[in-house]
Amino acid sequence: MVVKRDGRREEFSREKLLSGLKKACQKRPISPKAIEDLVETIMDEIIDKYDREVPGVAIGERVMEALRQIDKVAYVRFASVYRRFEEATEFVSEVNKLESNHDSTQT
Repeated sequence: MVVKRDGRREEFSREKLLSGLKKACQKRPISPKAIEDLVETIMDEIIDKYDREVPGVAIGERVMEALRQIDKVAYVRFASVYRRFEEATEFVSEVNKLESNHDSTQT
């Protein structure tokens, strides 16, 4: 079961995870196989770490971590929906964080 932010519980859905990743990766140079592999990896990690219930936040954060490593645009797309950006400044702030993290890994 997934425990949502508002406390609701719903069945874990592989299809929902796959759909979210496909939307984030749409028109990006990421193969369908890479997306499928990512879904499997995330599912395996979640199953290993959690027994019966998993916080939805844990899934979202893990997806963002994975997308940040493979495609920055897909990451920002997912983050903007997941974190519910309501202002352009929130979007710009997230991109700036990506750039500063990128700069710090280059030195």
